[in-house]
Amino acid sequence: MISIIQSILATPEVPVGPSWAQFILWMPLISLALCGLCAAFKVKSKAPAIITIISLAISFVLTLMLYNGYEDAQVIPIFDWINIDWNGGSFVANFALYIDSLTLLWMLFVTGLGTLIAIYASEYMEHDVGKGYTRFFAGVSVFLFAMSCLVMGDNLLMLYLGWEGVGFASYWLIGYFYQRPAAVAAAKKAFIVNRIGDLGLALAIYLIWSTFGTIQYDQIATQLSPHHDYAATSGGWTVHAIPYLLMLAAFGKSAQLPLYVWLPDAMEGPTPVSALIHAATMVTAGVYLIARTYPFFLLDEYALPTVAWVGGLTALFAATIAMAQYDIKRIMAYSTVSQLGFMFLGLGVLSSYGAAYHVFTHAFFKAVLFLTCGAIMHGFAGQLDLRKLSGLRKMRGWKIVSYTMLIGCLCLAGFPFTSGYFSKDAILAEAFVTQGSGFVVLGWMAIFTAGLTAYYTFRVWFRVCCGPVHYEPGDELHGEDPASFQPHAPRISINFVLIAIASGALLAALPYFMKNETAGLNGGWVAEMVNDSPASTLQLHGEDAPHGSILGMDPHKAMYYISAVVGMIGLGLAFFFHLARRKAADSLRSKLLSSRATRWLPTAMENKWYVDEFYIAVIRTPLWILGKLFALIDRGIIDGLLVNGIAGMPRSIAKWFSPLHNGAVQSYAVSMVGGAALIILLMMFMPEIMSFLQSTMIGATP
Repeated sequence: MISIIQSILATPEVPVGPSWAQFILWMPLISLALCGLCAAFKVKSKAPAIITIISLAISFVLTLMLYNGYEDAQVIPIFDWINIDWNGGSFVANFALYIDSLTLLWMLFVTGLGTLIAIYASEYMEHDVGKGYTRFFAGVSVFLFAMSCLVMGDNLLMLYLGWEGVGFASYWLIGYFYQRPAAVAAAKKAFIVNRIGDLGLALAIYLIWSTFGTIQYDQIATQLSPHHDYAATSGGWTVHAIPYLLMLAAFGKSAQLPLYVWLPDAMEGPTPVSALIHAATMVTAGVYLIARTYPFFLLDEYALPTVAWVGGLTALFAATIAMAQYDIKRIMAYSTVSQLGFMFLGLGVLSSYGAAYHVFTHAFFKAVLFLTCGAIMHGFAGQLDLRKLSGLRKMRGWKIVSYTMLIGCLCLAGFPFTSGYFSKDAILAEAFVTQGSGFVVLGWMAIFTAGLTAYYTFRVWFRVCCGPVHYEPGDELHGEDPASFQPHAPRISINFVLIAIASGALLAALPYFMKNETAGLNGGWVAEMVNDSPASTLQLHGEDAPHGSILGMDPHKAMYYISAVVGMIGLGLAFFFHLARRKAADSLRSKLLSSRATRWLPTAMENKWYVDEFYIAVIRTPLWILGKLFALIDRGIIDGLLVNGIAGMPRSIAKWFSPLHNGAVQSYAVSMVGGAALIILLMMFMPEIMSFLQSTMIGATP
């Protein structure tokens, strides 16, 4: 194992890349500045959207150019940022870009989807032109700049800068509708929960620097290699703490147990935000962090199994909740949590290729699913309840929405030969290939979760897009009779983006077949993309390595059939309960609720397993009580007794003598005479008083 790790870490000196690539980073910042000018001059047009779209499109084109000319990892220096030297040490963190295959893979869909979603938002957010329109696109620009720093930075401090930036942008955009208390509460919840993970990342960066002396990616590999023997034997506590702190950060940002609770509530933000930040890009930052720092997770034998188990349990847990929700946007949110769990499972079972490929495919099909939900919400006055929508594909103007949603559902459900089918299978198969730590149990659990995914995904499509035409307007209907309500179908901007991203979701299956000599296992283009990154573990499964099996067969071959059968079972159940016999689903639910033995199951799933209530009871309420108690102590003892009490003593003494200060000269004269008399008496009797006290003390001495 040590030789394998050292072969992964063997990194040649990194050459300097083209300086023009830094504009991938700067274009979103330029967009932010121009949006600020639009706000200053109170522009009441779509200029902020046009500026943002052009800027992001330029970033995407530059990323494509960088990818086309890419041969090997390279550093692009921009300016000296932090460079501190002292006796016996130094701290260097320059503002520079580190370009390798992992960076390019992420930036291709970050900038590409960012551009398309900005086009979508130009129409979706047009009701806010002249109000918050500029603020929205400024927030999107901040996010893209921060995400670029996170992914492209050449050191962990730049990653941390981007990490905090995307958290701030997320808070900004979740709370975009600040007049709504639910949106404000969701923004605060996301910010607070993410701060837990942020603390883990800050501590991890400090320990990496203090232990290995650098935070530069191109130096970490050479510094880390000698420590593997040490870590494998005795190892300092810092070496073993680093992967778990990184894990904490990743679980917070990528919404894994127990820190996933912020993501479903983040759906209070505008739908383009949900699609861009909370489905396709920001929530994958935790996956990127572990992939980028993968060698640190090889320092502790339990680190990767922990990642795998947390990911697998999160995938199953979130899928069970999604099955029982009625808000289609919230169903997609829990689906995102579940799919992120698959990605962490892939990393944990040594399938960095599977995790990276699933990130790539998920970015497309989940973005189109969120955007179709947003189009429905936009056209039906905020309606998202699948019980109040039906037959959209039969309605005029809604066919593009219906069938692009179908494409997204097929990919998410892992329908054979779709992109989600190949990317998810790579993870499922690797759980059986990689032996140890109960990975086989995780593999079967993930297969079962894949079946649940197919069920709840097509539960949405069969309910909303199929069946008889029926709809009810949502809560955003103002000044119009619900009986005469007519939904307004999306126009060209939204439809164009839906078609483009749905096409991308289908075409994302093609890289799997684009094989090459360096790809190793099945995986083609994406395998090549992660082959020279720190996350690469393809070489861990060579021909001589021990392989597990599933039902006596090669997992990579058998999984094609097993996952297809399981997915079709889930799809068939959804067809039966939510299209062929819709009343059967309600009847089943009623039977489960009527029995004491089973009523807990649908109740708990519909109430999200009462996790929020548990957190409120165990964490929030005790902290609230403790805060109130400390406030009372602060006001009563600290301020009241100590600060105000001591400060009030001179004031009280002064009040005793205040009658003497009455402005009458005769009174002052009497006071002076009285004071002089007291002093004379004290001087006359002081010797007697002192002798009396002295004799008393002597008499008291034994």
